[in-house]
Amino acid sequence: MNTNSFALRHIGPRKNEINEMVKTIGVDSVESLIKKTIPNDILLKNDLDLPEALSEFQYTLHIRNISSNNKLFKTYIGLGYHPTILPGVIQRNILENPGWYTAYTPYQAEIAQGRLEALLNYQTMVTELTGMELANASLLDEGTAAAEAMIMLLNTRSRAQKKANALQFFVSEDVLPQTIDILKTRAIPLGVELIFGNHLEFEFSENVYGAIVQYPSKNGEVNNYANFVEKAKSVEARVVAAADLLSLTLLTPPGEWGADVVVGTTQRFGIPMGYGGPHAAYFATKESYKRNIPGRIIGVTQDKDGNRALRMALQTREQHIKREKATSNICTAQVLLAVMAGMYGVYHGPNGLTFIASKIHNLTNTLNKGFEKLGVVQTNKMFFDTLSISVSNTEKVKELAEEKEINFFYTKNNQINISLNETTNLNDVNDIIEVIATAENRPVISFNTIEEKSLDESIKRTSTFMTNEVFEKYHSETEMMRYIKKLERKDLSLNHSMISLGSCTMKLNAATEMLPLSWPIWGNIHPFVPVEQAGGYHMVFKELEAALNEITGFYATSLQPNSGAQGEYAGLMVIKAYHESNNESHRNICLIPASAHGTNPASAVMAGMKVVVTKSTEDGNIDVDDLREKALLHKDNLAALMVTYPSTHGVFESTIKEITEIIHTNGGQVYMDGANMNAQVGLTNPATIGADVCHLNLHKTFAIPHGGGGPGVGPICVVEHLAPFLPSNPIIPTGGKETGITAISSAPWGSALVLLISYSYIKMLGSEGLKNSTINAILNANYLKCRLEEHYSILYTGENGFAAHEMIVDFREFKQKGVEVVDIAKRLMDYGFHAPTVSFPVAGTLMIEPTESENKEELDTFCNALISIKSEIDEMEAGDTNSVIKNAPHTQEMLTSDNWELPYSRSKAAFPLDYIKENKFWPSVRRVDDAYGDRNLICSCNPIEDYM
Repeated sequence: MNTNSFALRHIGPRKNEINEMVKTIGVDSVESLIKKTIPNDILLKNDLDLPEALSEFQYTLHIRNISSNNKLFKTYIGLGYHPTILPGVIQRNILENPGWYTAYTPYQAEIAQGRLEALLNYQTMVTELTGMELANASLLDEGTAAAEAMIMLLNTRSRAQKKANALQFFVSEDVLPQTIDILKTRAIPLGVELIFGNHLEFEFSENVYGAIVQYPSKNGEVNNYANFVEKAKSVEARVVAAADLLSLTLLTPPGEWGADVVVGTTQRFGIPMGYGGPHAAYFATKESYKRNIPGRIIGVTQDKDGNRALRMALQTREQHIKREKATSNICTAQVLLAVMAGMYGVYHGPNGLTFIASKIHNLTNTLNKGFEKLGVVQTNKMFFDTLSISVSNTEKVKELAEEKEINFFYTKNNQINISLNETTNLNDVNDIIEVIATAENRPVISFNTIEEKSLDESIKRTSTFMTNEVFEKYHSETEMMRYIKKLERKDLSLNHSMISLGSCTMKLNAATEMLPLSWPIWGNIHPFVPVEQAGGYHMVFKELEAALNEITGFYATSLQPNSGAQGEYAGLMVIKAYHESNNESHRNICLIPASAHGTNPASAVMAGMKVVVTKSTEDGNIDVDDLREKALLHKDNLAALMVTYPSTHGVFESTIKEITEIIHTNGGQVYMDGANMNAQVGLTNPATIGADVCHLNLHKTFAIPHGGGGPGVGPICVVEHLAPFLPSNPIIPTGGKETGITAISSAPWGSALVLLISYSYIKMLGSEGLKNSTINAILNANYLKCRLEEHYSILYTGENGFAAHEMIVDFREFKQKGVEVVDIAKRLMDYGFHAPTVSFPVAGTLMIEPTESENKEELDTFCNALISIKSEIDEMEAGDTNSVIKNAPHTQEMLTSDNWELPYSRSKAAFPLDYIKENKFWPSVRRVDDAYGDRNLICSCNPIEDYM
């Protein structure tokens, strides 16, 4: 065995297992299987042109060498990003722990109670700091959250506002520039007119449905917005506050001065800057918007025994996005980062957070005193952590500052903003004063003690927050470590067993890929530093973009979209911009097959396109005749086709090149959803099938871990004629610099830190390893298919009877016995497995994708579990509601109870097969009551009085 080969560590089946699997499938070799699965006219003739694969040891040396091109300066740029201190107990036990970072989105609540509790803590913290009634369990970044707020308020306008066609949205000039750019991107397709100006001078009219202000402002001024809110309310306009969450420990929360929505980032809560992400954005609002709030909400419900349980509330919005009627395409949160930020709040508690905020504010006050003594004009009358000063020559300041390895934010007219942070100390303050004094030719002064100051009463917080006992119990490292472990034990993750989710690709997230994420040289870089300070990052970007271009066959890549849904939206907006450049802005029809992911039509609606659905044939493929008919019908206005390949049904459709040609002939562009790229890499690619743009789920195909539902990254790759329109950034030039669309995400290169994972995945696998990963993904899926089709119906296959990398198993026949597919999902928990994808894309089915990382033994164990469940169904009487299937999952509490009145044994309930006895995973609650949770929506921890 070649111990230097990363591919051998990443890919599950050994050579002898492959021979056995091929025999079971009934083909001569894996090469024969691939030729029978993928149409010959789209198979690549040559191997990928990528550098030779590195061993894990070589890669570690390589990435350490590259990291030396990054420069760690003291950074006081602000603009929503700040250096932080991540407590070691959170770094070691969550960020670096596969029990947390390999978990899937908590759709199966019974085996996700730990993550759900961590997210409920997060929601509670956000709700109470903002002074609002309800918060979700995170969005992608602050700019996205602000855009979602603008759209939510548009969709919930009063009847009078809709009748009057009120479409104006006021944006304060003090809002962060990257947020403004995203608001522009989102507003245009929806017909929203953005009005920019000074909030003190703006006069509301009945045409204005909403407004957004920054608190504190981008320059650091803390404004009292009470009068502004009052003026807004007089015309029924509603107000969004983009607020610094840490500052709200000291400042009056926006909920108390009348904001309707509060958004922002939780990056300050211990999360490394990572050159832009990933960071969990927060979104808090009023109870009245609970049916309209974007993203996930964690709610309290009860299980079958009436015990408290947690779940994703109203989760059907998330699993089955409302397609053509969607109001948002959000389907990726930043769960891992939200968990970390929430744990930061738990570890420090309200007093600890207040201490950190007070220290920052007092140091800022000390710096301000220094500027007063120097005679330097500082313009912020009230401030939290940011000062704005006027200097004689910003270039001179910049030169002196960078000599001392210090970054400020340089605005226009010789103004400089300086934002202090959790890592700042008194020596840092004196260093800043020295730089400014030297630049201004003033005598250098210094402070020996911190100058404390109380905030003005008009902006000072008086209300309590985070009073629940969870924020008071875990302040020692011992207590915190045990609390994190207690929650981890409630969750089934990839470190326990395979998670065979169709369309979600839960493959190995190798430890070597993950380790550099903890290195400060990668984590502690602000996204808006001069690019030469991020030389290591830009070397990674350049190589990663080149590799993704080679893998897709395309010309250029944008790494900015920070989720798959963002990638879809970005791709469509690029297509839209291309049509507009050809004076064809009327092209607005998007054809989408009926089998598409729910985010596809949702993204098209968000991009201002009209969705036309095309039919599927009886065997699940795209109905080419129907597609041709609709393309011809709409040829004058056809903008795009959105197609998933291989199809959502797990099939390589042989007509794909004919389909893309029909679209091009009729003036449209082809957008390929990259959700199933795991079945293409090294064997075929989007360019070969005739696509023009695709997004890639780096958190699926390219090994970024799901983290319980995020981070995700969704870069887009495009043909040459679309490259000029790739997304830009208002602060750091990127993408199509002259003609690029406005920003999709807040940071120039999106969630840059986790791009290291996909970079390492490609570097260590190389051309041969990437190709073999795809081959083994297809091999594993077809092996599962052959073992399961003797017991269950497999819905769709290719023309030669083979699946791609996933398949749909049909359970609808068992309805005659009263067994639903959800019963199978719950019973699988008793066997130690997370259910495959439930009822997507076909109701009553499971979509199964084993990935290349699982070996034959694990595949057989999974098959044996499903075959055993089939025998349990066969034993049932029709309509039996007290069977082992209908009562699943079975908890430890049930099995150890003195009472056992069920018609089957404890052994059958908990240990139906022998392998389970060695490594039993216990669901921590019985089946949750979804209906009860939706009727009684509770989305934060109970107040402390409830525990007395």
